[in-house]
Amino acid sequence: NEAQRYFNKQKRVSVLEVVVDKPDRVGELRPAILKAGGPSIYVTDWRQRNASFFSALQVERNVMFIILTLIVLVAALNIVSGLIMLVKDKGADIAILRTMGATRGAIMRIFFITGASIGVVGTIAGLLLGIVVCLNIESIRQFVSYLTSTNLFSPELYYLSQLPAELDTGEVTTVALMALTLSVLATLYPSWRASQLDPVEALRYE
Repeated sequence: NEAQRYFNKQKRVSVLEVVVDKPDRVGELRPAILKAGGPSIYVTDWRQRNASFFSALQVERNVMFIILTLIVLVAALNIVSGLIMLVKDKGADIAILRTMGATRGAIMRIFFITGASIGVVGTIAGLLLGIVVCLNIESIRQFVSYLTSTNLFSPELYYLSQLPAELDTGEVTTVALMALTLSVLATLYPSWRASQLDPVEALRYE
């Protein structure tokens, strides 16, 4: 071809470029290419050529995990504050239940179940929404690009023709369990506070 004639390397090839349909699975082809080429061949892929870019993505991934953790903590604090306000608002009702024979444990369970149900429903809703977005991220990108008439993921800038997304079941499970654990722990103090309410003090001004 023209490159061989230009470099005066007739019937010799020094570089081969392999184009694959799925760039994110290029690592699976590496062993086969090395085996076919022999020990003298040197194989490099687009991930190695853009190692600094992917290092930056890894840092961004770690930062995003920290941000998500902080978001979950804020949500847990919202559960705490919401239940504390509920305890204050329902002080008279709690006192009436206590005078009717409800134990401290029963009062604590009521508020514990209330707070835990908020955390469970919120976690499940967020989990389902996140899975739907992850599995349809490219369609969502195209739709938003169409609405805004802009290219949100330029191939010239990111070296990819589409927005990649992978559903990591391990990380999803970890985040979901962490959210559930924090939401359950967040209900302990308000529930305990409700169980310690003195009926006499609560009904004094009623």
